[in-house]
Formats: sequence, structure tokens, C-alpha cells
Amino acid sequence: MDQIATFHTHFGALTFQRKRKAEGAKAVMMPVPRALSASCGTCVKFTGTFELSMADEDLDSVYAVQPDKSYQLIFRNAEK
Repeated sequence: MDQIATFHTHFGALTFQRKRKAEGAKAVMMPVPRALSASCGTCVKFTGTFELSMADEDLDSVYAVQPDKSYQLIFRNAEK
């Protein structure tokens, strides 16, 4: 299943993408879809299952991409 992770910083998105690729997952940086919003405007679309161990302070939210191309929120990082 495809998922989209949004971030507070561009660096956070880049780090997340590199980690997913190192794990063997497909991970692509791209602009955040209009239906979603994020501080830095960059997201990572990735395959696989999101795990809480993937979350750090730069991660904002993770959405599952639904078959109808809508988005379902599956994780939101607690506000600082």
C-alpha cells in the first residue's frame, strides 16, 4: 500500500526518504498533494507499512493512499 508522509522540514523529508530506500522500500520525494498540507511543502510517497519507530520530530503526519486516490490519516505527530 502506498503511504504519504508529510514533514515540518525539507531535511526531515530527505532523511526519511533515504532511510526507506536503505530498507529496500520504494520512496519518492514529491510536492505535498493539495488535499494535504505540510510546513515544508515536501512529502515522501513510500510503500510498506508505517511503524512508530519511523517517527521523529520532523515527521508531521502519515496518510494511507486509498484506492479512490483519497487520503486516510493513520498517524499524526503530537505537537511540541
